[in-house]
Amino acid sequence: MIRKALVGPRMRQWAVSSAALSLALFTCIAAQAVSAADCPGNPDALGTSRTIVVDPRQHPRIGTMQYAETLPLRDHEVVLSFDDGPLPRNSNQILAILAAQCIKANFFAIGQMARVYPEGIRKLRDAGHTIGTHTQNHPLTMNRMPIERAKAEIDDGIASVKAALGDDADKTLAPFFRIPGLERATAVEDYLASQGIQTWSADFPADDWRHISSQRVYDLAIQRIEAKGKGILLLHDIQARTVAALPRILATLKARGYHIVHVVAATPDRPATPTEPQQWLMHPPLETVAISHWPKVPNFAVADADALAAPALSDFTGKGGELVPLAEPFDRSSHRPLSRATPWPAAPLFTDSAAATLPVPALTVFEIPELPHPTAETVALLAPRSEPTPLPEPKSPPAAANGGNSRRAIRGKSGRGKRLTASQELSSPEPSTQEPSSQAPSSQKPPRGTPATAHARPVRLKHLVQAKRRNV
Repeated sequence: MIRKALVGPRMRQWAVSSAALSLALFTCIAAQAVSAADCPGNPDALGTSRTIVVDPRQHPRIGTMQYAETLPLRDHEVVLSFDDGPLPRNSNQILAILAAQCIKANFFAIGQMARVYPEGIRKLRDAGHTIGTHTQNHPLTMNRMPIERAKAEIDDGIASVKAALGDDADKTLAPFFRIPGLERATAVEDYLASQGIQTWSADFPADDWRHISSQRVYDLAIQRIEAKGKGILLLHDIQARTVAALPRILATLKARGYHIVHVVAATPDRPATPTEPQQWLMHPPLETVAISHWPKVPNFAVADADALAAPALSDFTGKGGELVPLAEPFDRSSHRPLSRATPWPAAPLFTDSAAATLPVPALTVFEIPELPHPTAETVALLAPRSEPTPLPEPKSPPAAANGGNSRRAIRGKSGRGKRLTASQELSSPEPSTQEPSSQAPSSQKPPRGTPATAHARPVRLKHLVQAKRRNV
């Protein structure tokens, strides 16, 4: 009776505690859903579906444009990130567009912009957005500059943003950093990780920093989001084309079933969102893929190599010295056992006799005879002979043949580009049909110019003089 009396109150207390816990959980879920769907003055707003908490020390680099990991997002979830602000004339419009849709985003501010427009940084804080840093002067040479200068850019940018935030800077400023131009460097990333700062890349940009139209910014953003299905979108709140494209981007995301996720950093009183390692991959392996479940090949070494028995000769058969493995002990096609007895050839394949041993090759097999060096006389004998070119002998035509053409021959001597006269044609030497004599003196050198021209001139003049005498 006493036991029953004690059990009854305990059961009632457990039931009350369970009901209270369930009510609290339901209240939290309902509050999150309302904050994502219910937006004052805009019931059709896109809203912020959920907020995830990340620990920079556990995942120091994110963004598949450069790294293997990205944020642990579900399908059709997008994180909006903005760089290079604040610039009041455009950044304020971006804040107004986000506020109208009840969207929380992540901003990466430049230190110099925070110094000039500190109220812009405080507006980001008051609107509930996450504030990261983007160096002090936005250099596009972080991958080439000395590490000490890179550290100064990082530290000065953080100091400038903290100065703009005021007293609660340590609680407001998130340990998130994006390298300008995504010009990454291992030394820079290692320094950021040592400071507990998470390096952000992106999963898809909209190229809004280029000189393109707002329509092109919209097209690139939607196309690249659809291509990957989820991820971090990189935009710039200082660009007027981004201001013009953002409302259409948000409207299209809502129409296609996408959700906006807000990212904050873990703190001692705000633990990181529980996740699995595969959730940090853009496309984790599916459970239905068989290859992902195959065991890996073990990486081991055999301790005793002698323990592995070598195959015996009885395991093989063959003729003419060939080694052919025996058939399987069971033939699956006929379902009948096969005999292992196979007749060996009469001659043994292997023998231990010394006669079957191959002889050792002699040293003379590897000797290469050296040829004697050729002398000058040998080279001269082997060189091809060059025969001298014979000169054709002119054939003197009859005297009567050029009697009447003597004057035209003399006039035609200085003609420019004119064809040869009759006397020139007759006086030109004809090639000889006789073979040149092999006893011609080798010291005779041919005159300059072609042989026909050199020997034809004196002969032609001789005939011209004879023609003149006869005409007289």
